[in-house]
Amino acid sequence: MPSSKLSQLAETLIGSEIVKLGADIKAKMAQGDKIYNFTIGDFDSSIFPIPQEFENEIIDAYKKRNTTYPPADGILELRNAVAEFIQKREDISFANDEILIAAGGRPLIYAAYRAIVDKGDKVIYPVPSWNNNHYVHFTEGEHILIESKRENNFMPTALEIKPHLMGASLLALCSPLNPTGTTFSEEELSAICDLVIAENEKRGDDEKKLYLLYDQIYWTLTYGKTQHYNPVSLRPKMKEYTIFIDGISKSFAATGVRVGWALGPANLINKMKAINSHLGAWAPMAEQKATANYLSQTQAVDNYFMYFKAEIAERLQRIYEGFQQLKVAGFSVDAVAPQAAIYLTIQIDLTGKIKPDGKKLTDQKEVTDYLLNEARLAIVPFTAFGASANSSWYRLSVGTCKKEDIDEMLAKLRESLEKLT
Repeated sequence: MPSSKLSQLAETLIGSEIVKLGADIKAKMAQGDKIYNFTIGDFDSSIFPIPQEFENEIIDAYKKRNTTYPPADGILELRNAVAEFIQKREDISFANDEILIAAGGRPLIYAAYRAIVDKGDKVIYPVPSWNNNHYVHFTEGEHILIESKRENNFMPTALEIKPHLMGASLLALCSPLNPTGTTFSEEELSAICDLVIAENEKRGDDEKKLYLLYDQIYWTLTYGKTQHYNPVSLRPKMKEYTIFIDGISKSFAATGVRVGWALGPANLINKMKAINSHLGAWAPMAEQKATANYLSQTQAVDNYFMYFKAEIAERLQRIYEGFQQLKVAGFSVDAVAPQAAIYLTIQIDLTGKIKPDGKKLTDQKEVTDYLLNEARLAIVPFTAFGASANSSWYRLSVGTCKKEDIDEMLAKLRESLEKLT
């Protein structure tokens, strides 16, 4: 029989832990079980449709037969609209050749990694975080992990990053962070930027610079007093070293529309464009036209943000308060106050507890299984985002959450916790 062995990359690539968990959830739902599924980093479009004005623009773009190949870097109208959107809302200026459009954020992250990271290069990233481990694997870089702490809202600190900067090619950060829904403070991000600038000033003209990949795909979704900060506004010098990853996916509940953009130094953006053009990972022409037209509708965008953010915030706050009530009642749970994105960081620490059948929950995987089987609660453990196996923290996503299910879910969780001894 011929060998089935494939490339080293293919043979060593780790599958998505979230997809594995999703298979278990689907199996239970197929059997007729009601599952409170808070695992999906996406939206239920029947609950959170894209803005009506945006939908109209997409339909109109197809009616006008915008169905050919777009330019490799994105249509000029969209790059202009993105530049205006970012200037108006973040007060940062980008020229056309500093903007790259693609089919969502993922191909842009991949292109950035490919443009910067050589085999063996150090890549610094925090855990928990989304998919950096896979992108480092793609590029055969050296993984430099920083396991973030609860006392820092699971965001990495300048103090934790500093010892690893020498010789590193890429620092990959995300704020608001997937999976935690937490953000950088102005002070902490400023301190990190100062480290990056100082490190690059030590390097000679013929040395590769240290770049900061700054994923801010959730930056428009902040709640309460939380404020989003970006490296370039805090330290203008960082514009030479920062690649922003951004787009419409989360801002407008438009994950399937597939329009993202990267902002960064022109020479790097040009190399990313070349890589992306070989992948063919362009955003469709019609969606690019529609996004360009919609972003310029300032009042419509403002109205949508007001409604959308209020709906997400209500869900996050109600679940947070429910967890705090369970904590006060003496159960081994906790939650971090919601700050941003569509995620709530929750803790369910049940290792060592005895189930009704007399068996002990010996590790966090068994806790996750118990929550799914007994409470019908599906959430993603931080281990799926690179945290240590004994972490008792989880990501809870409200993108598909029906408000009428919240009290029911919390009651079911309480019932399952009461069964443990």
